[in-house]
This record gives sequence, structure tokens and C-alpha cells, in this order.
Amino acid sequence: MILALACNLMNNLPVGLIAGSVIAASHVPQQIAAASLIGVDLGPNLSITGSLATILWLAALRREGQSVQVWRFLRLGIVIMFPALALAIMALMVTSTRP
Repeated sequence: MILALACNLMNNLPVGLIAGSVIAASHVPQQIAAASLIGVDLGPNLSITGSLATILWLAALRREGQSVQVWRFLRLGIVIMFPALALAIMALMVTSTRP
């Protein structure tokens, strides 16, 4: 969850690079690395600045005369991102092998 929220503050590209470096250097268990990847992937869906892809899509929409309001994107992101993140983490827990 922390990485998911950090992606919305910094953007998922720098957060992913930092998380990847920390994970590689500290040799964390596979489940933690996978959970981090899920957070970096799904987390940015909460805000319009969370990922470069979202920023590019919004720029393309604006060129076509469409407007996406920040608060509407946030409301929809809350409805979609948190359940998707929780389900992905639960799926990871179910499918991870126990030693």
C-alpha cells in the first residue's frame, strides 16, 4: 500500500526504480518483491499524476476536446484502485508457495 500511495505523490516511474533498487540490494523474499510490483503497477490509478501513461492519455484527450476532471478521476480511482490492489495482494497470498 505504501508504494501504491507513493506512486501518486512521485509518479510510478521513479518509485518503481527506487523500489527495484532497494529490493535488489536487500534480497527480499519473492512475495515482497511481487507485492511491490503490484503496488507500483496499480497504485498510480488513483491520481492523474500517478503514471506517465495517464498523463499522456489525458494530454491526448485534451487535444481531442475531452476533459477529465481531477476530482472525478480521483473518485473513480478510489472505487477501482483499492479493491483491485486488495484483490491482487490476496491472489498473491493464495498463490504463493509456502516453504
